[in-house]
Amino acid sequence: MKKDETVFGGRKNRRSFLKNGMVAAGAMTAGVGLVSGPAVFADSEDRFPITRGDIAILTFLSALEQVEADLWIQYAELGGPTPAVPTSIGLSPIDLKQDGKKIVTGLAPAYITGLQVLDTDMPQYIADNTDDEISHHRFLNNYLASKGAKTIDLKKEGFAIIPPSGVSGVPKNLRLTNLQQLTVDTTWWTRYRSANKNPDLGGKFQNAVPDLAKGQHPAIPQSDADLQLDANGNISTHLQAIANTAGFHFGFIEQGGSSLYPTLAQKVTNLEVLRILLSIGPSETMHFQVWHDKAGNAQILTDGNLSFPDLNSGLNPNDLDNDEPADSTPSGQVANNFQTNLIMPEPTIFIDSRLGPISIIRPTTEAGGGGAVAAVVSFVEDGLFIDPKSGGNSPIVARLMGLAEEADDARRGF
Repeated sequence: MKKDETVFGGRKNRRSFLKNGMVAAGAMTAGVGLVSGPAVFADSEDRFPITRGDIAILTFLSALEQVEADLWIQYAELGGPTPAVPTSIGLSPIDLKQDGKKIVTGLAPAYITGLQVLDTDMPQYIADNTDDEISHHRFLNNYLASKGAKTIDLKKEGFAIIPPSGVSGVPKNLRLTNLQQLTVDTTWWTRYRSANKNPDLGGKFQNAVPDLAKGQHPAIPQSDADLQLDANGNISTHLQAIANTAGFHFGFIEQGGSSLYPTLAQKVTNLEVLRILLSIGPSETMHFQVWHDKAGNAQILTDGNLSFPDLNSGLNPNDLDNDEPADSTPSGQVANNFQTNLIMPEPTIFIDSRLGPISIIRPTTEAGGGGAVAAVVSFVEDGLFIDPKSGGNSPIVARLMGLAEEADDARRGF
């Protein structure tokens, strides 16, 4: 094969996903091949040219970063920094911008009060995460354009159809994502505390907050009614539950990026593209560790059918799964790996259990759930793309699935 020839591998089948009603009929797919015209930048390694697979991976990541930027902007609009709400150091907040336009932040002070139960600096952390995701999408699109490839803009393609929060002051432009009907998987909490289970090797995990994984829950206030204070000037239990939900949702979103980048990096051919993935991926992991830490401070409460348990109870929910070996220390004592200040990845099995435990990002294979299609499926199951008008999923799911399949089909050298 000549060095400038590129092909796609076999197409993955997503019919079962479509049949289950997760995606509306009429799936949209679009190729991400190179367009005509000279590249702005020369390839970094002539021996390893940028392939169609590399372009597919970069295009999918750019699309997913735009999705993340969209949801983080919504969090920042309501819970981001504002001079009226002091942080631990009392400095003025950074300005957030997208496409040269300033993003108004901190529109819901009562919601911010709930978030600050998790950490007084939560508004600033939200703004930082938002800024990062905007930069990731912008950079990846600019890089694609510099190589003569098509860029991607899901909003210009017409996928922004979801109404935002009804809180006063929130811009009324339609969004790509829905933060008001979430079903949040919190197995990431127990997965990173397991001493002998790895999703890449078939490990299964329990939810840290089981109620979040059932039903639909808002992670942002839906209207001004959610922001009403009681007679003593305190926020309601319901609003604190919304803030708690957001705290765990932050970790859910960012653990996906932590796994996705190393998984896709194993498929890259061009060394400069590999450098991009290996540079962006760790920033996602930094986000995850921040939110991993903050979620542990969620207030213990019950709001209707949603309860947040005491995470420092000494119980490890992974040990409740009778089909899996208990998480235990070498001495046989049950490990208290569930405590909230244990925020760094506990050593676990990797590659082969005979090699011994090691602290790692997990998963990092498609089989373990770290691939592009798995990332889209997890976002769909999270409720991010529910169209409140139809009750079904936005057509964006079909578009993202098409891009994800092409990214997962990439192989080194193709």
